[in-house]
Amino acid sequence: MDAGVFGSLVTVIFFLLFIAIVWWAYRKGNKQKFEDAANLPFREDPEDARKPD
Repeated sequence: MDAGVFGSLVTVIFFLLFIAIVWWAYRKGNKQKFEDAANLPFREDPEDARKPD
């Protein structure tokens, strides 16, 4: 196996990996998980809310 065939094989493997990641990210089942993760910075910690400034 020469460098050209090896390079082509690696390119195809990484392309398939990219397609798998994109498919996983856009599945309907993950939407709620991603929305929850996106709202984490806006959630207020109950302990911090009770502390006076």
